[in-house]
Amino acid sequence: MPATAPRRTELLSHLRQRLADYRVGLRVAERGRVVSIGDGIAWIDGLPSAAMDEVLEFDEGSLALTFHLSTHLVGAVLLHQTPRLTAGTGVRLTGRELSMGVGDALLGRVIDPLGNPLDDGPPPDCPQRHRLQHKAPQIIERDFVHRPLYTGNKIIDTMIPIGRGQRQLILGDNAVGKSTLALDAVLNQQGQDVRCVMVLIGQKRSEVVKTLDALRQHDALAHCTVVVAEATAPPGMKYLAPFAGCTVAEGWMGGGHDTLIVYDDLTTHAQAYRELSLLLRRPPGREAYPGDIFYLHARLLERSTCLAPAAGGGSMTALPIVETQQGEISAFIPTNLISITDGQLYLDTGLFTAGFLPAIDIGKSVSRIGGKAQQPVMKREAGRIKLDYLQFLELELFSRFGTRLEASMAKRIARGRVLRELLKQEQHAAMPPAGLLAWLIAFNEGLLDAVPLDQAQAVQASLVGLVLDSDLDANDPRERWVDFLRRHCAALAPTDDDAPRPPAAHAAEAAP
Repeated sequence: MPATAPRRTELLSHLRQRLADYRVGLRVAERGRVVSIGDGIAWIDGLPSAAMDEVLEFDEGSLALTFHLSTHLVGAVLLHQTPRLTAGTGVRLTGRELSMGVGDALLGRVIDPLGNPLDDGPPPDCPQRHRLQHKAPQIIERDFVHRPLYTGNKIIDTMIPIGRGQRQLILGDNAVGKSTLALDAVLNQQGQDVRCVMVLIGQKRSEVVKTLDALRQHDALAHCTVVVAEATAPPGMKYLAPFAGCTVAEGWMGGGHDTLIVYDDLTTHAQAYRELSLLLRRPPGREAYPGDIFYLHARLLERSTCLAPAAGGGSMTALPIVETQQGEISAFIPTNLISITDGQLYLDTGLFTAGFLPAIDIGKSVSRIGGKAQQPVMKREAGRIKLDYLQFLELELFSRFGTRLEASMAKRIARGRVLRELLKQEQHAAMPPAGLLAWLIAFNEGLLDAVPLDQAQAVQASLVGLVLDSDLDANDPRERWVDFLRRHCAALAPTDDDAPRPPAAHAAEAAP
């Protein structure tokens, strides 16, 4: 297509300017050549001035990132490889670090770790660019975590709360609901003025499509960006994926926005880093991981924080996911991440198979700083719930030995079983904060003790619906909440006429 007249004039003006600025002179530049290629890496000779994390360009169009420096050779991680890349191909330095565009143009988009679109849309128009390997905010730029981040999950929002700017680890065995729990947290941010980034590392394309369909079905993709490095991607792209997602969220955080980022998962990320390190002949350590694997995840997760008002007041909440083997949380990578993060959500296989969903083990899960951001009234009510539930678990375990229980102990066990039913939650069924407070107060007041186990979920849902339709507010006195709940729980609870009677009672009525 021929260029239009304004476009032709612009091109001629640009060429005249280049020719006017051109000066004849000696120019010295380093030129390297590829020595060998294989498994996503390249060994390059002839680049003595190459720096770590510098982008390298190949003559035939490939891209690589400097990853290892030795006496004579440079080890590079391939980011984009063409079929024409062979040994002997020329390589040149660019003098720049890897960066990507950030901004609102990325909302609703699916991109790769280099910022290229994967959703058949045009390239995102992002004038502002940030480096992927950015330093974490300094201590003076940070603020205390003081605002809650509601996930919509009854267990998390009450007993293991998360604050905006917190790093909360999600760990458990394969297929126990870790990704589903994180996805529900992202879906619940719709309308909460929280922008989300989901980083999918090494997942099958079918799993990626399933996640995208869930986001579109609940109209959540509009406030979310998905960074994908699928299972068939080179190990270098899997290594860069979490840093790319963090850069996107960091751009919004610097603009004063609250963000939520999910790393799914860092076990695959660590394995990709181990693969690259072994291929580039770095000394292996424990479980063949390189010695700087702890620093790799620490410098990533330290970028998640709550900024002080003077620094913009934004926040980045991180939900990293890590997979365990047979519940072994003392393995190398889980131990590292537990020590870096501000708490963990442990999903137990036994609870999952028993039908307790989400399978969060309340005894092994903890939030070290989330309580600072929790509403005082909810914190007080949830504290009583957590204590009652943990005591119930011990009593139930003791009762399995066939010991005859006192009436008071039997009543506490029956009450605990009702609580266990109330804590169960279906997928994509978020509960708002007002509903959480309603059933917490109702249970603490003993208003739900007589509810049959098979009706506990229905009674809870009806109670939450009544509260949401009322004018109750979290700041109202507790006595007003209790009065409202007493009146409506009595109507929701089954009557004696509805309860099944023993056969002896029926026989007595039938007798003449």
